[in-house]
Amino acid sequence: MSMPESKSEPPLDPLPQDWQRALAVVAHPDDLEYGCAAAIAAWTDAGREVTYVLATRGEAGIDTLEPDECGPLREQEQRASAAVVGVDAVEFLDHKDGVVEYGTALRRDIAAAIRRHRPELVVTLNYRDTWGGLYWNTPDHVAVGRATLDAVADAGNRWIFPELTEQGLESWGGVRWVAVAGSDRPTHAVDATPGLERSIRSLLEHRTYIEVLTDEDPETYCRTFLTQNVQAAADRFDGKPAVPFEVFSR
Repeated sequence: MSMPESKSEPPLDPLPQDWQRALAVVAHPDDLEYGCAAAIAAWTDAGREVTYVLATRGEAGIDTLEPDECGPLREQEQRASAAVVGVDAVEFLDHKDGVVEYGTALRRDIAAAIRRHRPELVVTLNYRDTWGGLYWNTPDHVAVGRATLDAVADAGNRWIFPELTEQGLESWGGVRWVAVAGSDRPTHAVDATPGLERSIRSLLEHRTYIEVLTDEDPETYCRTFLTQNVQAAADRFDGKPAVPFEVFSR
């Protein structure tokens, strides 16, 4: 008796390109570099504007460094990392690393950033409890991802957080898509080929953090990790290495 054939996963659609401004909202320095910097490099190459907003400065991320020393160092590395892929605008919301709480305060801060920058595309990171059902996600990632999804609607509703309007931040309902990197349910992808080398260099800017994560040579570690990630999506994207996203349309 033959076994039934397993169904292959559906192909990934190209992520829409008819937009000019994107806002990427994540919890920590290095989240975007591990997740989607190759896509961001391709976008800035095409003349699109990308702004980074980070909930924390990653100050609790290195056991051997006190937070007061670690935070400024990781901020500096993040700004250098963003510059490699053509991003000059990097903002920090100053929530506390490791104990970011989902709630109205976080939603308000992210909604304010959306109103300030008025993006058509919002990018965030995996908001689910696990990474592919194998590894437990961190509370910070879950909180920021969920709050970002909710803040998109908050930003477009003038009756939610009216204090933002009083501060001159008018409502913005122009977000057309939210793209979630690191999701185990991707629907779309961006060709990683043009931006892969810069994504590797971008991740390498987080050298202080990487050196406490692995005993490998940092460049070998970054190249192997990112290359394997983008190759994993190739079978679903016409054989091209790709950055996959779960995309929600607005």
